[in-house]
Amino acid sequence: SAEVLEAIENVILDVLKSLAQNRAPVLTLARRSDWRNIEFKDSVGLQMIPHYTTKQIRSDCPRSAPKFALMLKILSMIYKMVQSNTYATKRDIYYSDILLFGSQSVVDNIINDISCMLRIPRRSLHVLSTSKGFVAGNLSYTEEDGTKVNCTCSATVFTVPSNVQGIKNLISHAKFMLIVEKDATFQRLLDDDFCSKLSPCIMITGRGIPDLNTRLLVRKLWDSFQIPIFTLMDADPHGVEIMCIYKYGSVSMSFEAHHLTVPSIKWLGLLPSDLQRLNIRKDALIPFTKQDQNKLASIQKRPYIACQPAWKKELEIMAASKLKAEIQVLTSLSSDYLSRVYLPNKLQFGGWV
Repeated sequence: SAEVLEAIENVILDVLKSLAQNRAPVLTLARRSDWRNIEFKDSVGLQMIPHYTTKQIRSDCPRSAPKFALMLKILSMIYKMVQSNTYATKRDIYYSDILLFGSQSVVDNIINDISCMLRIPRRSLHVLSTSKGFVAGNLSYTEEDGTKVNCTCSATVFTVPSNVQGIKNLISHAKFMLIVEKDATFQRLLDDDFCSKLSPCIMITGRGIPDLNTRLLVRKLWDSFQIPIFTLMDADPHGVEIMCIYKYGSVSMSFEAHHLTVPSIKWLGLLPSDLQRLNIRKDALIPFTKQDQNKLASIQKRPYIACQPAWKKELEIMAASKLKAEIQVLTSLSSDYLSRVYLPNKLQFGGWV
């Protein structure tokens, strides 16, 4: 915490120095969402280059002055929380002054900018985000406040903890981990008792695009148990994008890649080649929209696809067919095909890429 306080004090000192010299104070931020500031590294994923380009948030420019003021306001809130060892969610910060902040996304964006500017992970800034992910299966751990969580007992679902950093005493006999894109599929597998039927496993869902806590938990479980991690996604560009976030990270959070990515993640399904192999009826598939085409084309150009020949091939099959499918399409074969046939066969015969 001393390091966080010092980092914030240095920013404020620079502001005061500028004012003392009659210069308009300026905050310098990395261009987080600029691909030119990102490099791809096999062992880490997408990470920010050391000599990134920056932008200035000026206090004397009508366009950037409001953001400058909001950044100082949130810095002061963080400073007080670190000093008093209290925590707040991003939502708490937004609701502390709705009129001032205008929207939740403004707060989220500024917190990420501050984290990147100070080079301090968001958790150390005492800002928590509300978790939306779920975890189930062969896993028990103790939360920071001493609460014992045991996912192993039953088909109970637990929300991913909001302070992943603080969990300890992780115990699991799982043979693998399965990341499921959607909540509905996750619940279906739980109902089918998938976590214990085949062999003990841990299941996680970020319920769509994963939040930071879900990604942190996947990474923490990988660090703790070093077991294979598979993903179960829709066979569409959106599903591929979500899987890439877990595996290689996202551009906007590339400055924290080391805590968030697991490059060893494997794509288990639903593969575009599975649709042909299983003779899924054409009328059960969904035609691409223009948006799907653009999304797929942009994914195919990304640096990490070049080093994944098997993925490249799957994406080419998808691009050629211009058709996509949800995991639920497997119910057209039989209602429990996913848990009874598809996943056991894939896991037994190495049907992942």
